[in-house]
Amino acid sequence: MRFLVPTTRPADPVVQAGRKRLRVVALCFAMAFASVGLRLVDMVVGKDPAEASPRIAGEAGPDPRRADIVDRNGELLATNLRVPSVFADPSLIPDIDRAADRLASALVGIDAGDLKRRLRAAKRFAWVKHEVTPLEQAAVLGLGIPGVGFRNTEKRVYPRERLTSHVVGFTDLDNQGLAGIEYAMQDRLVGGAAAGKEPVALSLDLRIQQIVHDEVASAFTRFRAQGAVGIVLDRVTGELLSLVSLPDFDPNRVDRATVEGRKNRATGNTYELGSLFKILSVAMALDTGKVSMADSFDATVPLRIGRHTIRDDHAKRRWLSVPEVFMYSSNIGTAKMVFAAGGADPLKGFFDRVGLMSKPSLEIPELARPQLPKRWADSTTATAAFGHSIAVTPLQFVDAVAAVAGDGTRVPPTLLRRQPGEQPERRRLVSARTAEDVRWLMWLTVAKGTGTRAKDPAYLIGGKTGTADKVDPVRGGYLRGSVIASFVGVFPIEAPRYVVMVMLDDPRGDGTTYGLRYGGWTAAPVVRDIVSRIGPVLGVSRYDAAAEERFVDRLGVSKSVVAKTQRKEERIAFIAAGR
Repeated sequence: MRFLVPTTRPADPVVQAGRKRLRVVALCFAMAFASVGLRLVDMVVGKDPAEASPRIAGEAGPDPRRADIVDRNGELLATNLRVPSVFADPSLIPDIDRAADRLASALVGIDAGDLKRRLRAAKRFAWVKHEVTPLEQAAVLGLGIPGVGFRNTEKRVYPRERLTSHVVGFTDLDNQGLAGIEYAMQDRLVGGAAAGKEPVALSLDLRIQQIVHDEVASAFTRFRAQGAVGIVLDRVTGELLSLVSLPDFDPNRVDRATVEGRKNRATGNTYELGSLFKILSVAMALDTGKVSMADSFDATVPLRIGRHTIRDDHAKRRWLSVPEVFMYSSNIGTAKMVFAAGGADPLKGFFDRVGLMSKPSLEIPELARPQLPKRWADSTTATAAFGHSIAVTPLQFVDAVAAVAGDGTRVPPTLLRRQPGEQPERRRLVSARTAEDVRWLMWLTVAKGTGTRAKDPAYLIGGKTGTADKVDPVRGGYLRGSVIASFVGVFPIEAPRYVVMVMLDDPRGDGTTYGLRYGGWTAAPVVRDIVSRIGPVLGVSRYDAAAEERFVDRLGVSKSVVAKTQRKEERIAFIAAGR
């Protein structure tokens, strides 16, 4: 049997070289396709920016995820939305100029020239546009430009828009806090729910915030004011239930916010609050024991101190009892009362004790230091007693009133919800008797004095009016015809729980106020309307006759002829029954 053995012909050198070239080309194509495939997978299916490190220029950045912010009842104030953003890898774009022109035509607000410069400056990564709409996303997909893709980015959104803007604040494009709680609590917020972060619960009650915003905004518009503030503080827990500053802004569109709109006038601006300070000056004088509710002071003529003359806006031109000094808001009587209690040193010490001589403390960065006199001459002491020569934030003043018109103790104010059973630290500032006397004086002011327009049929409100000449921020001194009008109220005054303050910056009187801009005409009715609406929401019971009788029982009323005016007037005195 014969076996046929195949013979091998030597390969053609040309064929061998061709085969080698084909293998090399095939390998190159395989590597290229693998590279492009991996890149496409990374672009289309890859990590979210919340998990990925590249940002502009491919740098590593902070985790953009943030925990939610809610009000005390769990209502959402700030949260995250995942929205597509367009990015580009310039190294994969065949024609940068043409690509930039086409992208600019598909995306609103993108300038082709600026995009070209950014793409040329970047190496492997550049954002084209953050947060595009579904229509824009479809348009970019339709262009089919190599090297252009999408990534879901975290967008911080504020569903309540302007309502809580000054408290909550806002973030930048990288979700880093820039103002308010967003800035101050950055460390607590970053990481979001994915990192086990619980929502940050604020002390604000959205229902109360809405009511205060509505009423203050109405007065702000009606009286054509330059600014306005509304505050509601729970004096027992120290929780701020509402904090409103106008004008305001939409944190979803910070780029449209004005400089004035971003100012937090409640905590970040200082004001001379005028006669509101008489609450504190009288409390100081009574607490020293050198002045009593039975004392009287001569307000027959203006008070001369050196070259300065102090007058009363509502001059009675007679001796005034302590209750009359307060209810008629006498500058002369208040100054004399402070001097009778010791003058500058005890007044300064008291202002320091109630927190008016230093920067306030709160969980937001927008906090202003008080503007204090450099020298406390007798004239300065007198004017500071009735709220001039010293400027503080509305928050500081509400904090001080909460103590001296409450039970005499202070709880530090907070924008964070207290935990159930939490016992905040309390510090006594005045005696319980002084606090009781101050409450009675505030009730009297609303019942018969300058604050009668704050009366409410359902709740007993105690309060104090304030009208201060407005300081000229450029030249110093005071602006002629411009005022800060305000009213601070405590309710229910028979069992004080809530402090409500409204301040209007340079209001203009209208027909219903007879052109008057005093705090008693412009701000007091706003506090009344706020109280009438928030009382039922907070579960405050309507007052009964017995509650008011306890105040009336200490009221002594008589009539006599005033020697200087020859008019028969009502005289008010305090009856210290049961003491």
